[in-house]
Amino acid sequence: MIYRMRAILDTETDVIRDFEIEATATLEELHDAVSQSFGFAGNEMASFYRSDENWAQGEELPLVDMGVGEKPLNERPLDKILSENENRLIYVYDFLNLWTFFVELMETAEKDHLKGYPSLIFSHGEVPEIPPSKNFIAKEGSDENEIDKNDDLEEDEFDSDQFY
Repeated sequence: MIYRMRAILDTETDVIRDFEIEATATLEELHDAVSQSFGFAGNEMASFYRSDENWAQGEELPLVDMGVGEKPLNERPLDKILSENENRLIYVYDFLNLWTFFVELMETAEKDHLKGYPSLIFSHGEVPEIPPSKNFIAKEGSDENEIDKNDDLEEDEFDSDQFY
């Protein structure tokens, strides 16, 4: 079985790539397919996040061990991550520039044994030379004025051992 996927770059203009990928492909292979279909080398840090029908960012699906107890999911097959009901992911590529993509499983189909996968099947729009700026918005109910209780501490008041 193959998945027909659509990836949309979060920009003001439409930049879309549709591709087919095997359902048994890994999350790492999806990372490669998305990043390369938009012209990126695929060598920057990246991560996927579960998403709902409103594209709200959910649970992180890390590709590498970040040392905080989360297991990397780079070897997990897509058919264990995506389903008809859970068919959307947010993909963030290059954490310094925050290239953000909305990735959706559009449909499933039978595998064509004469075709190689992943396969780009549709391309629309040009990737901008610089990443779009991001506006971070506080969740409803949070106090926008309460940033961090340690904000008023002077630099010499920090315990330097807490970071080592």
